[in-house]
Amino acid sequence: MFIHLIADYGINDPAFGEVIQKLVGLEKDITVYPTSVPSFSTLATGFWTAQYALVNPMQNMIIYTNTAPRKDKKESREKNEGEKLMYTKLHNGVQVIGVNAGYCFSFIKPHIYEFRSVNVANKGSQFRSRDFYPEAVASLARGNQSFIGEAVDVSIIPDVPPNRIGWIDGYGNLKTTTRRSSIALEIGQPMLVTLNGIKRTAYFTDGTFSVHEGQLAFAPGSSGADDPFMELFLRGLSAWVEFDRPDIESEFTIEPVNE
Repeated sequence: MFIHLIADYGINDPAFGEVIQKLVGLEKDITVYPTSVPSFSTLATGFWTAQYALVNPMQNMIIYTNTAPRKDKKESREKNEGEKLMYTKLHNGVQVIGVNAGYCFSFIKPHIYEFRSVNVANKGSQFRSRDFYPEAVASLARGNQSFIGEAVDVSIIPDVPPNRIGWIDGYGNLKTTTRRSSIALEIGQPMLVTLNGIKRTAYFTDGTFSVHEGQLAFAPGSSGADDPFMELFLRGLSAWVEFDRPDIESEFTIEPVNE
């Protein structure tokens, strides 16, 4: 069994080590791969949940996510209670178990076959993903669904917001939440991109290298499966730096330019 662990603990945070240790202690025949997303970023969590689940999915794979900003209630929390743990099975057979916060399930919403609550404590520990949740994850890895509870309507999951920064890769390319199918522009057409208070001219292309070095492209990227997400790509440089280092989840606008 292969488990993708997606959480906002921080890169190289020992919290990953603690959770992985607990999981392997409960079920030794598993491999756990950690992915760190920015603090409280349910958008990035949802982005990578879908990418792992829908692009080259593996048999016997579980995605376990924990990004829990505890924003479902503004009042003080009793015993560190937070958003609840949920289980979903997708049409392709991939299982996802994670905290239902913000956009964590939004990117896989159209692919959900089964969406259920998980019968596990959601309060009583500041570190629920180590102390309470691994038992349910390890149980799933063994093929035991005794922790799975009642069905929940997927309508409670918000849709993916358009025109947001979903991820920033190591080259400074800005992966967005905008689908290729939503863009009605001609190849090579210029547009004005406004992001982080900065305006830049970009060119709509069908491939990121279809612009000259130093030009900004708005092109289908490597994420998003059959309907790729668009990327802002500054060939030879960093789009992230060009727009003064915007945060993941930042909104942007595009406006066609008529030459």
